[in-house]
Amino acid sequence: MAWDRQLGKWAAQLRPQIAVPARLALWDGREFDIGHQGEPRVTLRANDASALACLLRPSLDRLGEAYVHGALDIEGRISDVIELAFGLARSTHDRLGQLGSALRLFRHNRQRDAQAIAYHYDVSDDFYATWLDPEMVYSCAYFECGDEDLACAQRQKIDHILTKLRLSEGQTLLDIGCGWGALVMRAAEHYGARCVGVTLSRNQYERARARVQAAGLADRVEIRLQDYRDIEGHFDRISSVGMFEHVGLKQLPAYFGRINALLADDGLALNHGITTSDPASRDTPFGAGSFIDRYVFPGGELPHLSLALRAVQQGGLEVIDVENLRRHYARTLTLWSQNFEQQHETIRGLVSDANFRIWRVYLIGCAHAFEHDLVSIYQILCHKAGRRAEQIDWSRRYMYAGRA
Repeated sequence: MAWDRQLGKWAAQLRPQIAVPARLALWDGREFDIGHQGEPRVTLRANDASALACLLRPSLDRLGEAYVHGALDIEGRISDVIELAFGLARSTHDRLGQLGSALRLFRHNRQRDAQAIAYHYDVSDDFYATWLDPEMVYSCAYFECGDEDLACAQRQKIDHILTKLRLSEGQTLLDIGCGWGALVMRAAEHYGARCVGVTLSRNQYERARARVQAAGLADRVEIRLQDYRDIEGHFDRISSVGMFEHVGLKQLPAYFGRINALLADDGLALNHGITTSDPASRDTPFGAGSFIDRYVFPGGELPHLSLALRAVQQGGLEVIDVENLRRHYARTLTLWSQNFEQQHETIRGLVSDANFRIWRVYLIGCAHAFEHDLVSIYQILCHKAGRRAEQIDWSRRYMYAGRA
């Protein structure tokens, strides 16, 4: 009876705050309607009393943990589920006030970074292949019109980067965090560049090398299992896509300093990375950052754009162009989530139930976060600081020449 009274009061408080019609179903058959009136679009099934504790004081990490461990099950469209979860977490924030998201600082070194990358990327190549595009590009796509399919948008993203870099035949390109090799392969095959791609993921390294061999590009593309801090030499162009999120906030100046040291005097570098919308570079709110750190990206730290730009300058580079791709990543993640839902039976056969649940809510949760400006993503184009003004382009026209 105590639970009945407490849950009834909780449900009544939530109704005006939650936009999604939803229902809580307990293990003993009792039900409570929450959210706006109407036929429930989401049903939360509490399988034991531990789920109630997280529901009565919800945050995204507590709700996510209950779902991952099976204390809580969900029914309904995954996009509605995430909207409900954010609504529940926000209701706690509104009632209790934001206690503040701690600035987590992971102790980054070669061993810890390699372990974190392996945890995230070495789940299974077949797992990623079920919901990524055919080239397995695991980063924000680029939609010139908005109606492109995922494969087209990912190819456009790679071309957008290589066009910004003014990559031309015979130049050398270093791709830090090369994934499964799609960017370096296109740079070699369609732009005539000589490329080096580095990754800390053994799965990515082995598959990327096999793809390079199969495409007949081994004379122009080298894939290395290597830490960016151990790279030597000089390169005409440097790209880094989805990498600096793993570097650590304190290490960002040194990271950009390393790019500076590897870049030719007249070279260009482009960093494509996720940022937080919090000016103090704290965790993503409502417990989302804690969930991601625990279950998805150990040691991941997102800087605010202002911190990233300062680190670029501290690394001896000058920023010459910045582009916000937040809308593009919201769309990319929505398409990934749709693929994930369509392939859910296949995916369940590839990973554990916990991993299935983690990635299911992670993908659509991130789409929601990008849609609502909790996180963003920027491409930052730079060159060595101190160059003459005449070496900077008059306009950005060259980046879009010949495009619709």
